[in-house]
Amino acid sequence: MYLIPALTLIPFIGAILIFLDSNSKRRGYVIYGTVALMMLCCFLLVGQWILQGAKPWHLYPQTGFIDLLMQVIEVFLMIFIVYKSFKHKKRWISLLAISQTVLTLWVEHSIPLVESTHTTVDSLALLMCILCSVVGGLIGVYSVGYMKSYHENHRGIIDRSNTFLALLFVFMAAMFGLVLSSNLIWMYFFWEVTSVISFLLIGYTQTDEAIDNSFKALWMNLLGGIGFAVAIWLCAMQNHSVQMQDIVSGGNTMIIGMLCLAGLTKSAQLPFSTWLFGAMVAPTPSSALLHSATMVKAGVYLLIRLAPALYGNLCGMVVAFIGGFTFITTSMMAIAQNDAKKVLAFSTISNLGLIVACAGIGVEQTVWAAIFLMIFHSVSKSMLFESVGATENSIGSRDIEHMHGLILRLPKLAYIMGIGIAGMYLAPFGMLISKWVALKAFVDSGNVLLVIFIAFGSASTMFYWTKWLGKLIAMHKPNTPDHDATRKDEYFSMGVLGVIMILLCLLFPLLAGFVVNPIVLSLFGATQDVLSMSELTTMVIMVCSVLLVPSMMFLITRMAPRDYVPTYMNGVNVGDNSHFIDSMGESKKLYLSNWYLRFEFGRRRLLRPSQIVAASVLIVTFAILLGGAIG
Repeated sequence: MYLIPALTLIPFIGAILIFLDSNSKRRGYVIYGTVALMMLCCFLLVGQWILQGAKPWHLYPQTGFIDLLMQVIEVFLMIFIVYKSFKHKKRWISLLAISQTVLTLWVEHSIPLVESTHTTVDSLALLMCILCSVVGGLIGVYSVGYMKSYHENHRGIIDRSNTFLALLFVFMAAMFGLVLSSNLIWMYFFWEVTSVISFLLIGYTQTDEAIDNSFKALWMNLLGGIGFAVAIWLCAMQNHSVQMQDIVSGGNTMIIGMLCLAGLTKSAQLPFSTWLFGAMVAPTPSSALLHSATMVKAGVYLLIRLAPALYGNLCGMVVAFIGGFTFITTSMMAIAQNDAKKVLAFSTISNLGLIVACAGIGVEQTVWAAIFLMIFHSVSKSMLFESVGATENSIGSRDIEHMHGLILRLPKLAYIMGIGIAGMYLAPFGMLISKWVALKAFVDSGNVLLVIFIAFGSASTMFYWTKWLGKLIAMHKPNTPDHDATRKDEYFSMGVLGVIMILLCLLFPLLAGFVVNPIVLSLFGATQDVLSMSELTTMVIMVCSVLLVPSMMFLITRMAPRDYVPTYMNGVNVGDNSHFIDSMGESKKLYLSNWYLRFEFGRRRLLRPSQIVAASVLIVTFAILLGGAIG
């Protein structure tokens, strides 16, 4: 069982070494070694678990010293938040940190709790460990080269790369601890660590915007932390136990509702979505880590754990509504964005909303879809963030309009970005298949509102992804060449993620049979074949066919003539394919732009009404739950 503590300690020790070493070359080797050990430890743990029968492990009933150490760290984090809040004149945020820390410490020292295990190793926890170690580890590898280019292109920002890289690995260590915890107090501890680390990552550049956005993320996640702390207190008072399995089987709606609040804030659902928009000011590895396999996935992980207890009750209906409503509104807002990272941010929130809606319905079919959505979203979105960051370092912009003809200008980055985009919405990639399963489950459940949300939200999704993909594959190349500033470790990370994405599609039937079905079985005690083997086989054939498309694109770009035909611009082309002489003899710049419908779907137009609707639903829900608890 030494592999379990090792899985958390390896990235933490690596973070210490990274922080202490100012030599970038040695620091890179430490990162490569830490990632390799982290992945090795994770897969050894999975192998050992399978060899021992693939049954849940419930471990560590007595953890006196570790509990005391966690309490000391909790107090330190509280003091740190209070200090930062007063330093930046946001004193009210300190109240959130103080209240939840005092409440959890009071529970631990004043309420006698039944002795129980603190760690559970099962199929869902191991899947999260694999996602964190593989996707998170590859993001760590990517960050080695990226941070060098980042500070070369951002001279005004103080180079604190060792701190930034160390925080990435502390974050991964906390995620391992969170998903392996079965005790709510342990889970809460790691939950708060991720909140504080994300606060530091978002504020890395120390600009006024970064500081404001980091505090926005902090207070929203601390609000969820209060919900978590209240759930711990209620559970301890009622059952003298703080075990997750007792909450799922107990069915106390107030406790479940408080944990759902924590899950909604961490997964950036409306009305708490704005913290994830603000995270875009941080360097790309931070965005990739927060948006793909770690931070936001902690929220949906908690809701998937709670899914069996959400079926057919008020909490489940509200969670499903908030998720579906977030899916459609943020999909529409993404249409109005031309900044690639903002598109990815809205897309992340949107897809998380669909996962949350699936968890809220709380039946085998929807949870099956939610797990697949989580897997494919983790791989695809991390690859997209990385490719956008590399493109920005190469062309000096992350504006989608500036990526016109990228397949000819920077073909390797365009291929990687294209695979990531295809993975998000095209057949037969898993995201689309999972959406189809979710739609079928929503129809079967008779939830007309969710059917409308997923139908129109998916149409919006197709709109903004198609616009972006069309820009990439446009056969237009200006005479001024683009320099590819992407480093080898960045390409290695993106390339491996691209291969994983293709393999996930090719091995879809195996993934369903040996990974997703066992998770659903462990959560519900029963499972069913959501898709028949004939359908799955057809999908694999479709994947093989789809692979011909990038191959043809590769041949086209290789066979394209090197002497490009001047573009017709309704005037005399001056020779650079970007300017023409108009009828008055003046030079005009050619500008090709997508349609963004900013007036109809802009963030300023839709965000505030969406927040009001979601907040109203939550307020009414908790008023009903409180009234029922008092009555």
